[in-house]
Amino acid sequence: MVEAVRVSKERVGRLETVIEEFVPNWSLAPVIRALQTLRGVDLIVAVTFATEVGDVSRFESPRQLMGYLGLVPGERSTGETVRRGSITKAGNGGVRHMLVESAWTYRHPPKVGARKLYRLEEAPPKVREIAWKAQSRLTARYRMLAGRGKRTTVVCTAIARELAGFMWAVAREAQTIRS
Repeated sequence: MVEAVRVSKERVGRLETVIEEFVPNWSLAPVIRALQTLRGVDLIVAVTFATEVGDVSRFESPRQLMGYLGLVPGERSTGETVRRGSITKAGNGGVRHMLVESAWTYRHPPKVGARKLYRLEEAPPKVREIAWKAQSRLTARYRMLAGRGKRTTVVCTAIARELAGFMWAVAREAQTIRS
C-alpha cells in the first residue's frame, strides 16, 4: 500500500510537470495565471476551471456561471410559497468538487503567503485587488457562517459559490487585458 501511494504521487508529479509545460503556450495562459492569484486556486484548479468552463465571457453574470456549475440552491415553489433547498448539482461536478475543496482554505485568516506573493506580483493591479477582496470577503463569510452553527460542508459549498463569482471576475479581467 505504501508503494502504491509513492507510485501515485510520482505519477501526479509527472502529470503536473507536463501541464506546467503546456500552459504557457495555451491561449488561456493569462487567465490561468490570473486565477492562481486567488487563495486555494493553484495550477490544477485553474487549469480544470479554464478547461471545463472555457471562455467566461459567454456568461453575462457570475450568477449564470454559478448556475452552470450547479452551485445555486434548488427551489420548490407553489403560489407565493418559495422553498429553497440544497444546491442543484446540475452542471460540471468536477469543477464544483474542486471549488468546494478550494473553499476549505478560507477558514484561515486573510494573508498572502510566500507562494502566492510571486503570483500576485506578476498580476495586474485590478486582478490583485479582486484577489484580496475575495480573500477578505470569503474568510469573513466562512467565519460568520461557521459561527452561526452551519455545518462545515454547507459553509464550504457557500464559499465555493462565491469563489466561482470571484473567479468569473478575475477571468474576465484577464481576458480584457489579453485583448
